[in-house]
Amino acid sequence: MLVVPPGSGIVHQHIVVFNREGILYPDSVVGTDSHTTMIDGLGVVGWGVGGTEAEAAMLGQESQSKVVEFSFHGTPAQLRHGDVVIAAITSSTNTSNPSVMLGAALVATKKVKPWIKTSLAPGSEVITKYLGKRESRRPYFQYVFGKCIPESDVTLCSGLQKYFNQLGFNIVGYGCTTCIGNSGDLHESVGSAISENDMVATTVLFGNRNFEGRVQPSTRANYLASSPLVVACALAGTVDIDFETEPIGLGKDGNKIFFRDIWPSTEEVANVLQSSVLPEMFKASYEVITQGNPMWNQLSVP
Repeated sequence: MLVVPPGSGIVHQHIVVFNREGILYPDSVVGTDSHTTMIDGLGVVGWGVGGTEAEAAMLGQESQSKVVEFSFHGTPAQLRHGDVVIAAITSSTNTSNPSVMLGAALVATKKVKPWIKTSLAPGSEVITKYLGKRESRRPYFQYVFGKCIPESDVTLCSGLQKYFNQLGFNIVGYGCTTCIGNSGDLHESVGSAISENDMVATTVLFGNRNFEGRVQPSTRANYLASSPLVVACALAGTVDIDFETEPIGLGKDGNKIFFRDIWPSTEEVANVLQSSVLPEMFKASYEVITQGNPMWNQLSVP
């Protein structure tokens, strides 16, 4: 049986069978993911467990123009219906798509409101490699494969993770996080402002589950979006915006910044992908995926 330790990446769809003398015997599987039950189609009994039960449907919603004043770390803040309080790029299946991950990093050049809970949970450690600090390919190849490469091949990583970090989209792990309710608590002042004033706060999530209460009990409205759009909504601070006509914010020069000003072109993403996403990165990561980590390896096995 193949066991992939936690912290190594995401396994959404896995065939669980026994092979005995060439005859395949379906078995059962329990996983903390809604994809788990897909295996039922193969005659394998699968259960998906975890997540938060959906809240009751909203009734008697107040005016969308309502503004709530609160204090965040001693700083005056405001919360309106539709304001984003969680922006997460979580593992799911699409975070292994380099183009959307690089596109999100290219969007991440401004600042978000400090009370928005941001996080990045890639579906593979490979993403850490190609988003990482720019460096020479030579020592990487020598360390992993013992090979030398031409001096002309100088760029290994895109160096874009620093922009994610500046916005608070730091890597929190590898696997399902926010999409199965593991977003954690909001800051106490934010949670109180929402509950005491019956505000409709929102989550913008790059994942595949957004029904009410699943992501976080305090967020009634939850929207799925591409990873670049998650970053854009975090920058805007709200989903109640027309990206075509309304600015996301102001630049250092005081001029309005629109969605079209920060969205990378297809060519820009392709250029970074071509120079920074290497087949060797995938090989190096997946060759050791079952080796685990110190915490996992030190667990006592009866």
